[in-house]
Amino acid sequence: MADDDLSDVLTAVGPRLRALRRTRDFTLARLSETTGISLSTLSRLESGQRKPTLELLLPLAKAYGVALDELVGAPATGDPRVHPRPFTRNGQTIVPLTRYLGGLNAYKLILPPRPPAERGRPEQRVHEGYEWMYVLSGRLWLTLGEHDLVLTAGEAAEFDTRTPHGFGNAGDRPVEFLSLFGAQGERMHVRARPTAT
Repeated sequence: MADDDLSDVLTAVGPRLRALRRTRDFTLARLSETTGISLSTLSRLESGQRKPTLELLLPLAKAYGVALDELVGAPATGDPRVHPRPFTRNGQTIVPLTRYLGGLNAYKLILPPRPPAERGRPEQRVHEGYEWMYVLSGRLWLTLGEHDLVLTAGEAAEFDTRTPHGFGNAGDRPVEFLSLFGAQGERMHVRARPTAT
């Protein structure tokens, strides 16, 4: 790899680290506690003011549950398959379906049924971005502002994530759905069939 190519790879690490942290809903403080890396070092890594080293990247890769080559944007080996590494957050299983950070990211989510005592309206949150969801099986409870929707297998929804939103399992068995999320507000474009000429 030429020096210019290596410099480009290292320059791209900071934005990649920031996007991954935001995708995982980590704060810098939480990441610092998990990895033992100081807040200032993490901040400088993300802003590109600190050169990434193996000693810094290894604990970050472990904390995020990703391969080291994903953090540095190593070139593809020619194998197009994505080897997802599922992780669990707040009782839900999340399977990343995209390799690269930034732009649109795809996930498969599996939400277990909730105990009767926890079946209240899903907690809502607001953040930058745009999300598209497609239910594979089960019943997904989606709240958008004051609206409550129950999506079933084959149904899709899309919304601006600056709208207060939340989701949960609306049934007695796991719900599985796909989520396409664009942190910068990218939208999903669906084309069902070509137009007749």
